[in-house]
Amino acid sequence: FQKQVCDDIGRRLTVLGEAWAQGKLSAPVRKRMSLLVEELQQQHWDTADEIHRSLMVDHVNEVSQWLVGVKRLIAETRSLPTTELAVAMDGSTEAGPSQEGP
Repeated sequence: FQKQVCDDIGRRLTVLGEAWAQGKLSAPVRKRMSLLVEELQQQHWDTADEIHRSLMVDHVNEVSQWLVGVKRLIAETRSLPTTELAVAMDGSTEAGPSQEGP
């Protein structure tokens, strides 16, 4: 990843994490984000992208500040070589929204 891309993704995911921790996300958004994290962990890029698109269509006001970061994360991880991908996925599984509860 380029540093600027990583920084942008990080900022947006921080906004997501704060909204999640503060209980500002609706149940449908939390559920879909949990599913999206599972799909990313299983490297199901197309399914993760579908979930991303459904969030943008159905919950645009709630997700607009951070969902672009999720989209970029999907695109960047999808393009990583397999060995780098394994390292990236191992590091990201512990901090994912699904680990913080429903």
